[in-house]
Amino acid sequence: MREELYQKASIIQVTASSDGQRIDNFLFKTLKNIPKSRIYRMLRTGEVRINKKRAKASDKLMIDDQVRIPPLYQESPQQTVIPIYLQKRLMDAVLYSDDDLLILNKPPGLPVHGGTLSSFGVIDILRQAWGEAPFLELVHRLDKDTSGCLMIAKKRSTLKALHVLLQEGACQKTYLALVHGRWPKHWHSIDAPLLKHILSSGEHKVQVHPEGKEALTQVNIEKTYALHTLLRLSPKTGRTHQLRVHLSHKGHPIVGDPKYGLRDLDRQCQITEKSRLFLHAYKLSFIHPKTGLKISVEAPLYEDLASVLEKIPA
Repeated sequence: MREELYQKASIIQVTASSDGQRIDNFLFKTLKNIPKSRIYRMLRTGEVRINKKRAKASDKLMIDDQVRIPPLYQESPQQTVIPIYLQKRLMDAVLYSDDDLLILNKPPGLPVHGGTLSSFGVIDILRQAWGEAPFLELVHRLDKDTSGCLMIAKKRSTLKALHVLLQEGACQKTYLALVHGRWPKHWHSIDAPLLKHILSSGEHKVQVHPEGKEALTQVNIEKTYALHTLLRLSPKTGRTHQLRVHLSHKGHPIVGDPKYGLRDLDRQCQITEKSRLFLHAYKLSFIHPKTGLKISVEAPLYEDLASVLEKIPA
């Protein structure tokens, strides 16, 4: 049975409890029984406004902002059932935890939040597993097939402080990526602006373009193989798909990348039929915003990527 939620557009004023929150997360909490796919669709189509301006999913709210929500209809509440094994998988993946912060080794194949293609993601699983936790929010994001270090804040003040660290470049992120070909030893960085397009499906597509935003990636060789190179990457900016597009732009795409890679080479090396994008958020280093202590966390490679390194010719 359908229940009317709003007969006309509604305006919600942002309070201190939502200061600094992304608009998509704000809508998830405000419109609890509206499918996330519907929420993302109304963001894409401009139905949601912040202070009369069209909102993007990544926009962050401030106290007293006016959020316009279009007329909606709400289904009878249904609780999404998340398998227990997924809850246990994430609890086993915790690398660091204190009263303010959680860092886990995100498994591959899980989106960080639910959306059009998945009814739940990492953050939804954690909220159900830790039902007593009053606050859990993603500090940053990883692509669905990217594994490794993922930070979740347990307090809004911690979330805001960590966002400042990320914006100021005070949080060092290190990734491991296996690329096709032997990376030239003198290529230590990639400086190429990136322009993002959002397709009608809602999918992001990024390309190197002179009108794009500044994007800088530091590159170091971890190990050289006969036909591949394992790289250590440190993004100095946080653009969508930055590492994947930068490496593809230099002619050395990441092994197993379905969007920016080379499928023929993936097939030739015969290691990707059961594997996935070889990109892993290996390490996070930063000063804890509450304790002032240096935090350095490393996430070991998952078995699927470790086995790839064992199979490729040395």
